Amino acid sequence: MNMIDKRLHELGIKLPDPTPPLFNYVPVMIHQGIAYISGQVPRVNGVIPYPGKVGQDVTIEQARELAEICVLKGLSCLKAEIGSLDEVIQVLKVTGYVQSAPGFTEQPKIIDVVSELLEKIFGEKGRHARTAVGASELPNNTPIEVDFIIAVKQGGTQ
Repeated sequence: MNMIDKRLHELGIKLPDPTPPLFNYVPVMIHQGIAYISGQVPRVNGVIPYPGKVGQDVTIEQARELAEICVLKGLSCLKAEIGSLDEVIQVLKVTGYVQSAPGFTEQPKIIDVVSELLEKIFGEKGRHARTAVGASELPNNTPIEVDFIIAVKQGGTQ
């Protein structure tokens, strides 16, 4: 068992199977050692567990749970592309989109869970730059979408 798989096991985390895209894009694009991971939505068995706008239909706690799902889905896609999460050099940037009710301004509280989880998994390599954005609408009424930019060892799939 490699180091990150062991860390995931210690944290009681199981990555989901990577899911193929529903639209015309690739889940991960790697260029010159930088992995661009497409926006991940918290679809579980084809369903968004808590659809709607945060601050209206979805609580902050529910949104944080959905954001964690996005992280695990993104890491699953990355692992499928590069073979092992031990190939991660550094999480560089995270962008979190929160479908927000009018007047809702607590997007960073939700996306904090993304940052916290990446740091738990990767340690210092999980610390990153970040943007937390409120959006009026997201695809399929999902409350959360998260994308990632991660530096990986050149030996990974190119």
